[in-house]
Parts: sequence; C-alpha cells; structure tokens
Amino acid sequence: MTTRHFLTLLDLEPTELHQIIHRAIALKKSPNLRGESLTNKTLAMFFEKSSTRTRVSFEVAMNQLGGSALFLSPSDTQLGRGESIEDSAKVISRMVDVITIRTFEHEKLQRFAEHSRVPVINALTDGYHPCQLLADMQTFFEHRGDIAGKTVAWIGDGYNMCQSYINAAKQFDFTLNIACPEGFDPDAQLLAENADRVHIVRDPVAAVKDASLVTTDVWASMGQEEEQRIRREKFQPYQVTRQLMAEAAPDALFMHCLPAHRGEEVSAEVLDAPDSVVWDEAENRLHAQMALLEFLCAD
Repeated sequence: MTTRHFLTLLDLEPTELHQIIHRAIALKKSPNLRGESLTNKTLAMFFEKSSTRTRVSFEVAMNQLGGSALFLSPSDTQLGRGESIEDSAKVISRMVDVITIRTFEHEKLQRFAEHSRVPVINALTDGYHPCQLLADMQTFFEHRGDIAGKTVAWIGDGYNMCQSYINAAKQFDFTLNIACPEGFDPDAQLLAENADRVHIVRDPVAAVKDASLVTTDVWASMGQEEEQRIRREKFQPYQVTRQLMAEAAPDALFMHCLPAHRGEEVSAEVLDAPDSVVWDEAENRLHAQMALLEFLCAD
C-alpha cells in the first residue's frame, strides 16, 4: 500500500479534506468519539523552527487518541550533526508510525517523505503550512458553513500561509484575492496554475470587497527577522483595521494563524472584535490534527 503524506493540501483529494474537516468538528463536539484509535502509535516530531500551537496541538492530539509523541530538536538527533535526510528518514520511519516536520526549506521535507515508510506531515515550511489551513477551514465551516463559492481576502505577505490559501482555494472551491506589496507575491507558477480563482489585488480595500473571510499573518516570518524594518515600511498600508473590515461582507470573519503583532499586521481592535475567530481557529489546530492523524494512520 502506498504511504500517504500531507506535505500540502494537494496531497489529499477535496472529498478527503472535507471528510477530515467534518471528523474534526465531530471530535470537537463529542470527545467520547476520540476513543483509543492511535493506541500504541508513536508520532516523531522534528522541529527546526520554534513552535507553540503546532507542537502543543500535535502532542495533545496523540495523547488524547491513545498514542504518544516524541519531540526532537536539531540538537537531539544526528540530523543536526550531518546525517543525511535520506538516511534519517529510512531509520526513523522503521521505528515510529507517523512523522511531523517543521523546517525551513520545503525541499528538505519532500526529500524526507520520499524515503519514509510512514506518513510525513508538514508542520510548516517556508513554502506551505497545510495543517493551519485545515484548522482555518474547520473554523469557517463551524461559523458560516461551506466555504465553496465564497470570496476570501488575504492581506499581507505572499509567503507560506498565503500559498497554502492558494491551494485551499482550489481544494475547497473559493475565490482568493491577495493584497500584497510588489515584490512580495506568492510563487509565480502557483499563481499561474490557479489563475481562474486567485487574483493579485494591490489595493487592500478592493481585495476585501464582498469577502466572507479576511485573513493575514505577521509581516516577517521566522527566518526573516533581519528584514523587519524594511517589511514594516512596505506593509504598513496592508494593516487590517476596522475601516478595512467594514469594506468586507457584513458577516465577514477575521482570522490570523497567530502569533499576532497588534498594531502591525492587524489592529488590536480587529483582533479582539466579535467577528474575529482567532481563538477558535487556534483551538481547532488540535481537533483538525486529531482527524488528520486518524486519517493517515488508519490501518
């Protein structure tokens, strides 16, 4: 049987993604459904980047499903001392049942998955953050129903989260307007492949028009700290404010994958407003990843 990985949203069919979303909602509503589906299963977590929500949600998810999680930083393994990615994948995947990797280069994740016997999950790379999108989609489904046919506005950097939203637009059938400064666009090939539903709109006001969801992320991601001053100047017109939210659909939701910098990419007023669902979104990382782990580890 072919090993299934979750490196981007495109690794699963739309029907499978919907199945995971609905299972996550059910697990959240009825904790008694969790059972012991991952009893005697072990998750290995390789994290080269720091993490709060991703690490906690994966560890708790495994625990609540009857399994266990093993956290490994670069200093804990031979990967940090020069062992090849390929050799590490071949060894570790003989000992555990599923692996999550949080790293910088997406290519490293792909190489690991190519040599792994067990499912590999992208816990964030510079290219994509698909687990966050599962939580985001779950949150929208809970508050507004199916997102198909809706318009989503991404405000900010065309980086890993934005690129994951491009994949989500394809898999969940919505229109995506991206408002970002010139020079900070998503991958050109990815845009071209989704030109029928994804649009670069430089003006944030135009981007949010009639949008049912407005979402953003920090202006400088991990690994871009040296660019913070330049980015702050470039992105200042792209702050999500109450004035900008007023241009969206009357029932528009606001999301942010967190951590948020109040007064930079989003105003404190927006982050703490009733139409902000960031805390549900953060909690749903747990439920969405429980459903994902069940799906990938199913016997």
